[in-house]
Amino acid sequence: MTESPIYITVVGTNHYFGPDIFKIGQTIKLTKDYNNPHDDEAISIEIEAVGKTGYVANSTYTVARGTRSAGRIYDNFAETCYGKVKFIVKDHVIAEVLK
Repeated sequence: MTESPIYITVVGTNHYFGPDIFKIGQTIKLTKDYNNPHDDEAISIEIEAVGKTGYVANSTYTVARGTRSAGRIYDNFAETCYGKVKFIVKDHVIAEVLK
């Protein structure tokens, strides 16, 4: 039996470079942000050549339907993992978490 893919919503992009910096198929790095004063389960999103570009959504108001929150994936990896951008809709970026 194959596992279903895990998708996340990238938010906060307008505080950095905006959603236009993301491209379909692009690899992103997910890193636990232990120093985030607003969220104990914060996971930042980085693009290698650019740096931090947003966060994994962790609120019922920002998590797109069919995706998981930062809290739901937080314990599934040590410090970092990677994802691949699958969809871009307006200012929301949806990525698949890679194994």
